[in-house]
Amino acid sequence: MGTYKVFLIFFLNFFHLSIAKNLQENNTLSLSFPLTTTPLSQNSTLKSNYLFSSKAMTNNIIPSLNYKSNFKYSMALIVTLPIGTPPQDQQMVLDTGSQLSWIQCNKKLPKKTPPTTFDPSLSSSFSVLPCNHPLCKPRIPDFTLPTSCDQNRLCHYSYFYADGTLAEGNLVREKITFPNSQTTPPLILGCATESRDAEGILGMNLGRYSFVSQAKVQKFSYCVPHKQGNKIMPSGTFYLGQNPNSHRFQYINLLTFPQSQSMPNMDPLAYTLGMVGIKMGGKRLNISEKVFRPDAGGSGQTMIDSGTQYTFLVEEAYSKVRDEVVRLVGPKLKKGYVYGESLDMCFDAINSVQASQAIGDMTLEFENGVEIVINKENVLDDVGGGVHCVGIGRSQSLGIASNIIGNFHQQNLWVEFDLSNKRVGFGKVECK
Repeated sequence: MGTYKVFLIFFLNFFHLSIAKNLQENNTLSLSFPLTTTPLSQNSTLKSNYLFSSKAMTNNIIPSLNYKSNFKYSMALIVTLPIGTPPQDQQMVLDTGSQLSWIQCNKKLPKKTPPTTFDPSLSSSFSVLPCNHPLCKPRIPDFTLPTSCDQNRLCHYSYFYADGTLAEGNLVREKITFPNSQTTPPLILGCATESRDAEGILGMNLGRYSFVSQAKVQKFSYCVPHKQGNKIMPSGTFYLGQNPNSHRFQYINLLTFPQSQSMPNMDPLAYTLGMVGIKMGGKRLNISEKVFRPDAGGSGQTMIDSGTQYTFLVEEAYSKVRDEVVRLVGPKLKKGYVYGESLDMCFDAINSVQASQAIGDMTLEFENGVEIVINKENVLDDVGGGVHCVGIGRSQSLGIASNIIGNFHQQNLWVEFDLSNKRVGFGKVECK
């Protein structure tokens, strides 16, 4: 697998969420795109994006389409979108923890066949936001991404990821053009000219400028298959729109918070779930439910995120999980070893099978009796070099105060984001 790479895309100082009006509209979009899931490029390590909100979308009528596609799963889900007119295929990380979508426009990257960077000059629907656009004005509630005017009087944005990588370019409007002449309205995107990442980002959170909000998507879902080592990449399935399997899903309502409630440590645009506990080997750990709920400052929020690889828990929950692992298999732990500065419950390959058997299944418990059962085969991840680690780390290692359920613990599970009903559904399945 190589170096540990998490695509965590969120920011901890947010303005209030105001999207309910958009989600109540009757227009729907149901699409499917070709997906692959591959290790991220060299600079695509742990990242924290700025989030922002904006004015409501126009009432464009979007045809209701239903498409389905397969993808390969390795470390992050990467969707290929046909962007522009005529369309140019662009690879973007499918990320439910991010709002700003951006495409790779850096002409300095090595040339590839087919091309991986977007060429604006080839698209008749491409336009750059001017400096006088409301979103390009700093210090306004609708837009928190640092912006400025470039020498051409166009709206320029720039920000640093947590790993020090700079991504900057212009804010633009562009359509996503699908087969059969179906297109989205012009969407606000970033056109990154300085980032060296091979992939862009498809922001899928609850922000007004996320892809799902701008395109008025009512539902989307994915099924991450069981990861089988580092060389075999099994196929999963992705839907935009209605999933024919949804009648078997168990749903949990998203937690919502008043716009007037300011919580500096919380992401109000994330998919926040009411988690209530953790079981290991059928034993419920002695963890207070309060640990999984945001306190007055927002610490303790539990979110589900397709763009983060592993699961991260706040200290009060993590310490109980680690204590149980130590009780069950303490002598077999790899002493003093920490993978990716986050995972410290690791084993040499010779001990990994016995360790996973002893730890057993793990269950994440939610409101309404909904559970995510993590089979013992998925508790440990092969991180390379003959080392296997429990796929759970301390949130503190990321500098955050939230609980995050990453894609590693969403394997063999349908996850549906039902935006119109403000809920998330889960369905156990052998993803194919």
